[in-house]
Amino acid sequence: MIPTAIQELGEYKDCCLFIKRDDLIPFSFGGNKARKAELFFEQIDDGGYDCVVTYGSGSSNHCRVVANLCCKRGLGCYVISPAEASRATFNSRMMKLFGAEITTVPVSEVHDTIENKLSELKAQGRKPFFIEGGGHGNTGTEAYVRCYSEICEQEKALGTHFDCIFFASGTGTTHAGLVCGHLLAKDERDIIGISIARKNPRGRNVVLDSIRSYMNGRASDEEIEQATVFIDDYTSGYGKDDDSVFETMCFVLRNYGIPLDATYTGKAFTGMSAYIDKHDIRDKNILFIHTGGTPLFFDDFFDKSDNI
Repeated sequence: MIPTAIQELGEYKDCCLFIKRDDLIPFSFGGNKARKAELFFEQIDDGGYDCVVTYGSGSSNHCRVVANLCCKRGLGCYVISPAEASRATFNSRMMKLFGAEITTVPVSEVHDTIENKLSELKAQGRKPFFIEGGGHGNTGTEAYVRCYSEICEQEKALGTHFDCIFFASGTGTTHAGLVCGHLLAKDERDIIGISIARKNPRGRNVVLDSIRSYMNGRASDEEIEQATVFIDDYTSGYGKDDDSVFETMCFVLRNYGIPLDATYTGKAFTGMSAYIDKHDIRDKNILFIHTGGTPLFFDDFFDKSDNI
């Protein structure tokens, strides 16, 4: 993958703020799910699979990207979606545009529905590839281990060092990959995941499990625990209204010309801002990773734009 740009945004809360534009990965509005999907589809192409089954909400960037990549290849795409989080969004509309078959069931039935769909496809003589929701698993983690290495190379080119890296922590493998990259590099900085939905202890434990799975003994449990910062102070659930997040979206768009969404990146930026204040972080170089979600900007922003 071609490295995504790092922009210097300038002074922010007595620090120097940079942003890594994974939202500009040049396929299907980019984002961290596009970075992960590249690795999944290498396996799909090499293995001769003829369809993909995955899981996600109506807001899912992951399902949008997977459906688009399936459409490009002429592969069947089957999305199992929880009824509790199935609001219509630009992402869900694009999934339909790309020909994905979306099955909506109560969240308690998701596991069995996935198993039944895989069995049904195999019985038809198909060869399905299953991707966990959000691109979870070691493949998704690997994508952000590589991203971490990319950031380290860009630091050399920029002649700078990022003291803190902030990002939205959702299903967990973006967070896990960055921590694994940090542990493997053995460098000095803080990796700070701002949870956008899950609370402690479950949210952090999901990230820790992914880190342990990927590292497979290459770091001690003490090192892993110390490196994993999971902040759940700013969660309000996928896609729910939050005035502070909307204010952040307006601020970032007005001052930097960069769209954030209220489901993922807007929450993460809001949480980062509050974290900087709470911990009195000053005179540091801070990197915010824009993990995508641009289509959701239009859902989230213009729903509240009458208040401007």
